[in-house]
Amino acid sequence: MKEQYVGDVNDYRKYALLRLLSRSGLKLGVCWMLTPNDGRSDGNKLGYLDQAKQERHDPELFTLLRRVRNEPDARRLILIEASETLPGAVFVNAIVPETLFERQLWFKQASAVLADTDLIFFDPDNGVEVGSVAKGRRNSSKYVYRDELAATYRDGHSLLIYQHFQRKERESFMRDVAGDLRRIAADAEIWAIRTAHVVFMLVIQPRHRAALSAAAHHARETADPDFLHARLIEHAASP
Repeated sequence: MKEQYVGDVNDYRKYALLRLLSRSGLKLGVCWMLTPNDGRSDGNKLGYLDQAKQERHDPELFTLLRRVRNEPDARRLILIEASETLPGAVFVNAIVPETLFERQLWFKQASAVLADTDLIFFDPDNGVEVGSVAKGRRNSSKYVYRDELAATYRDGHSLLIYQHFQRKERESFMRDVAGDLRRIAADAEIWAIRTAHVVFMLVIQPRHRAALSAAAHHARETADPDFLHARLIEHAASP
């Protein structure tokens, strides 16, 4: 995630989803996976804040994002974290390094900060790793890596992962991502919560299934599908 885009329309959907999943009563950890600003403005879509019809999705959140829209980039994120719009959440907001050793140290430190949380949200620029960008190489900071997700799941956390759509048929792409996640979380229930441009993959631990699955079903039943469209994509494996 880049701070220059904090509060844009994708963030509105992201925070709204996190708030819906917080209904589970589980403790939320947020790993922003920050990367340096690049000076571009192509993704900074704030016009929705001038459209009154957008407020209906989450009026309290919408009011907060309107209030902070004119703050400097870093200040917006600080205000959102401090606002308790994500009640009780624990945040990791260190910049993700590119070199392998520093990346390993960053992940170890992030894991320690988030150790007492139940659901951890990873918010990389692009999503889960791709074969063309090895960890420790240029642009690797834009991805979360499978070994990091696997370690987090092994430690007992459920996962929520930001994933930008790639240039392929979306239904097929979501199933491919879900299948990939199944290999690191064999007993998980997996949901895909899609928006116009991204999908959030929810990987639910067996011990969190009752609470998180109920929250995901609530999101599916109450959210406007043009805003957030939740779907169970992989049932939990039978015991």
